[in-house]
Amino acid sequence: MDDKKYNIGIIGLGPIGQTLAVHFKLAGCEVAVTDLDREKLNLIRKEGIEIVSKIEKKSFFKYVYYSVEEMLEHDFDILISAVKDYHVDSIVKIIEENLKKSVFLLSAQNGIDIGKKYHGHFPESSVLRMVINFAGNLQAPNVTAINFFNPPNYIGSMDDSQEELAKWIARTLSSVELATEQVNSFTINDKIWEKTILNAALSPLCAISRLTMKEAMTNKDTLEIIEQILYEAVQVACAEDIKLTDNFIKLAIRYLNNAGNHMPSLAVDLINKRETEIDYMNGKIVDYGRKHYIKTPINLVLTNLVNAISCKDGVGKCK
Repeated sequence: MDDKKYNIGIIGLGPIGQTLAVHFKLAGCEVAVTDLDREKLNLIRKEGIEIVSKIEKKSFFKYVYYSVEEMLEHDFDILISAVKDYHVDSIVKIIEENLKKSVFLLSAQNGIDIGKKYHGHFPESSVLRMVINFAGNLQAPNVTAINFFNPPNYIGSMDDSQEELAKWIARTLSSVELATEQVNSFTINDKIWEKTILNAALSPLCAISRLTMKEAMTNKDTLEIIEQILYEAVQVACAEDIKLTDNFIKLAIRYLNNAGNHMPSLAVDLINKRETEIDYMNGKIVDYGRKHYIKTPINLVLTNLVNAISCKDGVGKCK
């Protein structure tokens, strides 16, 4: 695949979608965007998208659509899904019903087994996964504050048939200082597990305790829980033949010690009575633990507590 500028469509303009949109635009790509939030789209039409804090960039967008259906009429080559994991099924249905040409689908979402939701409906050869190693919060509807970026991001083709496309995406993002590395399908799966375990170690604990990530890491009582979460997850990952980095738990603690004095996105969602992605994080660790007859009591408690709170607030699925 050559270095022409491929047209990009992005569904979902949270911190991940906004950050990718700005960087693809700065790399010279034509970028079309959409989101469910009409106020956000109005601001983006007038003022563009701004990235602040650890990354300082801004872009304006010509193609801003008020619905996914409308955006799918736009001519693009790569469709990026940056919606929350629990919205994937509904988005996939809309894409199936309205997309009139073959495109490549890029899942820009962290969480185990998300890729399966796409290649259950589209050819596996058309689906790519990306592991996002930056995080942020919306400071305003069209302003993302990046709290940290631990480069690189990773991208891989689900069946290795689109290696050149993955290399192009990695090269394009890296050219505008969003370092991204192309890896094979086995490595991308390993990286998905690594990132999910890191998210699972802090996100639900902060959500329930109302501690920031930094506060959770510096409290000896919560740190002991975090270590146990990691230990359970590593046992499950090894049983699933996931290749984790050597000394993963020690490195994970070192990584998490650099977490900022803010809430992770799952905690923000729970506090604001929005649905969470717990089932694709700690919930998946529990599910795979059951598959291998490995007990994961801490992950189970956190998953069930977050789901119970969401159910009480009327935003989650009550089991």
